[in-house]
Amino acid sequence: MRHHFVIADVFTSTAFGGNQLAVFPDARGVSDTAMQALAREFNFAETTFVLPPADPRHAGRIRIFTPKTELPFAGHPTVGTAAVLGRLGLVEAPPGAAPLVFEEGVGPVAVELRLDEADTFARLTLETAPERPTIRPAPAIAATALSLPGGAVRDAWFASVGVPFCFIELIDAAAVDRAALDRVVWTANFAQAWAPNLFLFTGRTQPGGSLYARMFAPALGIEEDPATGSGSATLAGCLAERVADRDGTFTWRIDQGVAMGRPSVLEAAAEKREGRIVNVKVGGSTVLIGEGSITLQPGF
Repeated sequence: MRHHFVIADVFTSTAFGGNQLAVFPDARGVSDTAMQALAREFNFAETTFVLPPADPRHAGRIRIFTPKTELPFAGHPTVGTAAVLGRLGLVEAPPGAAPLVFEEGVGPVAVELRLDEADTFARLTLETAPERPTIRPAPAIAATALSLPGGAVRDAWFASVGVPFCFIELIDAAAVDRAALDRVVWTANFAQAWAPNLFLFTGRTQPGGSLYARMFAPALGIEEDPATGSGSATLAGCLAERVADRDGTFTWRIDQGVAMGRPSVLEAAAEKREGRIVNVKVGGSTVLIGEGSITLQPGF
C-alpha cells in the first residue's frame, strides 16, 4: 500500500533551515511497527502520522516518533504538522488565524494556524504549567557532561510539559557553541535521570529577551536537535515563574540550530493568572520543501 508523505522545515521561513519533519497526512493502515521503521528510515528528529480523531470536532490524532521511540507530545512536530495539513487543504484555514485541536498522547493540543502568501505560521498552546521535581542536577556534573569547565554553568534544573528536559543555563553564547556531549558522563549521570535530554541556553532571561540554545537527546536517537518546541515552551514556563508580575503573558525569542547550520527561530511564551502559570506556547514558521510516497508490504 502506498502512503503519501511531505517533508517540511519547521521554525524557519527559509528552506533547508529549521528542524526537518516528515508528515504522513493519512496514516490509516500504517502499523506501529511500520511507523517506527519509517521514522528510523527518515532519521529526522521526528516523523508524524496523522489519523482520524476520536472527537470529530478535532483536526486529527497525531502520533509522533523519533528514530528510537514514540513521544506523547513534541513541539516542532505539532507545529509542522498543522502547517502541512493547512497547506494541503486538509484542515480548514480561513483568512486570519484558524484554531485547530490535535489529539496527542498528552491530550488535546490547541494550535493556531495562519496561512498567507508569504508565510505559514503555527503556534501551539498547552493548558498546563511545567512539572518540576524536587531533585536538581548538579551544575558541575552538567558542565562535565557538556565538556565545559564548572564555571560555565550558571544554573541547572529539570522540568517538563510532556517531554522531560534538563535545562542548563550557560554563561555566554561561546560556551553554548563550545559544548560537546560527553557520552560516558551523560550515560553515567543522565541516561536514567528524571530528564535525560539536555537543553542548554544563554541570553536575557527577562520577558522579551532573546535566548540562544542547543539540545542533545541521545536517549531519543537525536544527537542534536535543530529546534526544540517542547523544550522552548517548557523553558518559557519556567522563566515566567520567576517574573514578579502575577498576571500577564511573557514572551521570549529562542534561536537554535545555528551551530548545526540549520538556524531556527522559536517564539515561546507563558501566561500567568493570579501568580500561577496557566499555559505555555511555542510557534514559528514552516516551509514545505518536498513530498513523495512509500510503499509498505502487506502485513508490515
